Amino acid sequence: MFNLNYFSIPLLLKTLFSHWKRYYWIRGRGFTIGEYFNVLLSNLMSRFLGALIRIALIIVGLILELFIIIGGFIIFLGWILLPVLLISGLVLGTLLIIS
Repeated sequence: MFNLNYFSIPLLLKTLFSHWKRYYWIRGRGFTIGEYFNVLLSNLMSRFLGALIRIALIIVGLILELFIIIGGFIIFLGWILLPVLLISGLVLGTLLIIS
């Protein structure tokens, strides 16, 4: 759960198409076709950049989450097998000393 909160994956999914760092442009008074398309293109680029960076962070967060799950499984398996390894090591060590 720490990794999901550290990378804010649920929040990144909710705000996937929001503006990057809330940068957005507002048209002034009056209507000029050039200014209209300039503001439209700037806002679309800001949203595209925000979505691109959020997708990259989501992918990195999910890959790290997968590594954490695999590492936790390996450590758990080692913890379960530790008594067996300890006893077998003692038995094998004793057999080597006797022979």
